[in-house]
Amino acid sequence: MKTPQVPVSQEGYPFIFFSAFATLIFALVGCSWIAYTGLAVTTFVLCFFRDPERFIPEKEHTVVSPADGKILLVEKISDDLYLQQEAYKISIFMNVFNVHVNRLPFSGTVKKIIYTPGKFHSADSNKGALYNENCATILEGDSGVTIAFVQVAGLIARRIINWLEPEDKAVKGERFGLIRFGSRVDVFLPADTAIAVEKGQKVRAGETIIGYLNT
Repeated sequence: MKTPQVPVSQEGYPFIFFSAFATLIFALVGCSWIAYTGLAVTTFVLCFFRDPERFIPEKEHTVVSPADGKILLVEKISDDLYLQQEAYKISIFMNVFNVHVNRLPFSGTVKKIIYTPGKFHSADSNKGALYNENCATILEGDSGVTIAFVQVAGLIARRIINWLEPEDKAVKGERFGLIRFGSRVDVFLPADTAIAVEKGQKVRAGETIIGYLNT
């Protein structure tokens, strides 16, 4: 599994360097107002791709948030796509100001990666949940419990990045990918999970406990 450098994700290097180079050129030729705009854009891109360290909870059987952002919904559903059972679905919306590096919510073995092409509706809308491009990861813990987490593209986000491959050994809190520029991550947990978050709550990837598995 690929591991990016910190404190800025290496996936952002081309965007940062291009923006900074263009800003420098405009400054050298005397286009001050364009250079100032370029500086603002460079700062934004640099902040977007920031990749801070996180303190991962060591408690057993805990599932942590895979993304920074706000909880859009917590609901019990009949999940026929990933877990094939009754499950809790927790949706986390990332706006353009959140950290966009995603982290593994639980330790185990990657069983399957499912990429589904689709549309680019707003990630916090019903259409986005149903029709947007997404990449799902099915993860099986050492005790046999299975969870799933799905990176969903958004209106602005046009690139889902997932460094995982089937049979990878996943460690809770490690980086596994990101989504450019603003989107959501859905987590599917067994129905007997003790949920630890609620709608509207802000969460941090790798740090905020979103549930306790019954293993």
